[in-house]
This record gives sequence, structure tokens and C-alpha cells, in this order.
Amino acid sequence: MSLTIQGTSLDPLLFWKPDHSIAEAVDFASSTAATLARLGSGAFVGHLGKRPPKVLELYEREGCPFSRKVREALSILDLDAVIHPCPEGGTRFRASVEERLGRFAIPLLIDPNAGVELTESDAIVRHLFASYGDDKVPLALRVTTVTDLTSRLASRLRGGKGTRVEPSRRPEELLELYGYEASPYCRIVREVLSTLELPYRLHNVARESPRRPSYIELAGKMQVPLLVDRTHGVKMLESRAIVRYLEDRYGARGAAAGQPHAS
Repeated sequence: MSLTIQGTSLDPLLFWKPDHSIAEAVDFASSTAATLARLGSGAFVGHLGKRPPKVLELYEREGCPFSRKVREALSILDLDAVIHPCPEGGTRFRASVEERLGRFAIPLLIDPNAGVELTESDAIVRHLFASYGDDKVPLALRVTTVTDLTSRLASRLRGGKGTRVEPSRRPEELLELYGYEASPYCRIVREVLSTLELPYRLHNVARESPRRPSYIELAGKMQVPLLVDRTHGVKMLESRAIVRYLEDRYGARGAAAGQPHAS
């Protein structure tokens, strides 16, 4: 069974709609401000090189300014990645990072195509553009001092959302999220996925992505974010609906309704 919730077009960076509450409007406004702090980095696809046959993996957390830089690179390069959220206080993926590195550090990129594991954001960004772009890191990600400063500002504007763990149960199958880094609406969904430690496959479809036509066939129109939950046969648009669904299905509300938590 498939459930699709239609919502407002999310392509424009507009945060207020007539059916939003004041709290939702403020939330979307701060998410839009975070995008503007980074001058929309990750909104458009850049020059694409070869495509990786094996999917990348990224251990990170929403709200981490260094993780943001890597996600922006993934968005610009139109790359998918399996995301393993590592919020503060989380335990689901922390041990895997510590086992690989001998310590906990994020972001951690695993690229099985190149046989590398990298854990410093600028090194990861350089690797991604060298391997899957034209070997030229965009200015928005190249000037380290400015990039780090504006990325930290973007995190502050969101008030730490997505950084601290909340109880959850894990889906039987990997969730899938279609979107792109600079979308204020996608950010709100990613924050909840991070807070609940829910792993997911990120499908980037930034503006000018060659994958947008096939995405429109899947979603029915050019609107992001789109969540696909194959465990329960759900395909869902509209950020507010997705957030409610994730919290009800996999968060503390689900446990209160008699659905046990799983590690």
C-alpha cells in the first residue's frame, strides 16, 4: 500500500504558507536563514564526473558544521549516500565509528569504490570532487575559514536541532529520503532523522540534477522532501507530514502506542 501526501511546492526558498502555524513559520524561517548563511551552497548540481558503482556511506549528524560541508558536496555532485546519524548521546552507530578509527570523530566518509575511509571534512570534500567531479572544489567549500564560520552560523540559527538523541526504534528496511542540502524543508526532516538515529539512503536531486525527470515520475511532481518507507509501504511528501510520521512511527510516540523500541 502506498500513501502520498501532497503539499506545497518546496523548490522556492519561501518558508511561510497560509496553513502554517506561527511556530511552523518561525521554524521554516530559521531553516531558510541557515540556507542563506551558506549562500545556498548545495542548491545546484555542479560539474559531474564518473558515477560511483557502490553507494557511499556517511557517519554524521545534522547540526554539525563539518558534516554540513560534506553533505553540500554530495548535493553538488548529485551523489547518493547511506547516512548513519550520530547525534550526541546516541549509541546506534557510535561504536562502528570508534571501531574503525579508534576514537569517535565525524564526519566519517566510507567510499568502497576507492577503498578509503576519511574523517576530516576538507579532505572528504577534496576526495569527492577529485573522484566524482572535475577536481575543482567550489568557492563556497574552498575558503576554509569563511566556510567553517558560515557553517557554524547556520548551525546556531537552528538552535541545535538534530544534534541530541531521542529514543527511537529502527525500521526493518532502510528509509529513503529524496531532497538536497540547501532546501529548508529537507533540513527539517533530516534533523528528525538525526535526532531519532534513523539510518537512511539520501538521494540528492538538487536543481539541474539529471535525475530530476526520473524523480518526478516517482513523486508525481518536482517537490521535496520525499520519504519512502518500504517497511510500511509509505511514500510521503511534505515536511510537516513526514516529521509527524517519523515521530509517531519510530519515535517515543510509537513506543507509547505499544510499539517497542529496538536498537
